[in-house]
Amino acid sequence: MSLNPTDQSSREPLFWRDDTLPFIEARTIADGRKVCYTRHSHEHFSIGAITAGQSLYLHGQDTFQISAGTVVLMNPGDVHACNPLYDQPWSYHMLYIDTPWLIDLQHQLGFSTDLGFRPFTTTHTRDSVLYAGLIELYQLLVDEQAEHLQKQSAIVSFFTEVQQRLNPAQTVVREVNHKLERAAEYIREHCTEALKLEDICLAAELSPSYLIRAFKLYYGMTPHAFLVNRRIQFARTQLRSGQLIADVALAAGFADQAHFQRTFKQHFAATPGQYRS
Repeated sequence: MSLNPTDQSSREPLFWRDDTLPFIEARTIADGRKVCYTRHSHEHFSIGAITAGQSLYLHGQDTFQISAGTVVLMNPGDVHACNPLYDQPWSYHMLYIDTPWLIDLQHQLGFSTDLGFRPFTTTHTRDSVLYAGLIELYQLLVDEQAEHLQKQSAIVSFFTEVQQRLNPAQTVVREVNHKLERAAEYIREHCTEALKLEDICLAAELSPSYLIRAFKLYYGMTPHAFLVNRRIQFARTQLRSGQLIADVALAAGFADQAHFQRTFKQHFAATPGQYRS
């Protein structure tokens, strides 16, 4: 669990975790002027609330100017970034939900059990009910006096509300390119290794020229960016388990700790040390 999770005077990112609720993580940024992301994606579902100021929100190929009162959503795999606007102050809360947990909730709410994650078509919204609900849930999560069952119930209630208000009855799912999916899966499985383009092409049965062009169109990033992003996700898991930063850098496939530190901060707007603590 993060230290002083309700201390809004800090300019450092603050993280909340609870071993009894391993499927959810929260973070808050009190001064977003010091926070810059490169374009990246997550394997989990992300939802956040802008609590003050305004910023630029990049989602896929689109860029939006968002402000206090906005809720942003990122499906697993969505390429995104959210950065300061003209060095203006802004702040936000974020919640990260493990995808299998959310899939299970979707099934409970009546979505077909034959489907995997049902993505959201909404990238951001000013739905006041969801905004107030996210703020309330965040405050409950970081409350050390709140009971476990109370937090569990609030999580289920909030994400049920999200599903019912934003996930339409008919969702258009992008056409699956199985060869590109195989390329991505190969990168995921071998992300800590020094991969070669020809190895990925061989696994996916694609030519290098097609892979480079089509992969970026399909995933929103190049195979190399996808690899680096996956390494950061791997490192995030290792840091959460208490591994030493130097060991994590090596295990994740980075050339040295300095490169790892720099890349992690670009992707997560926090140093490995800040995240680990």
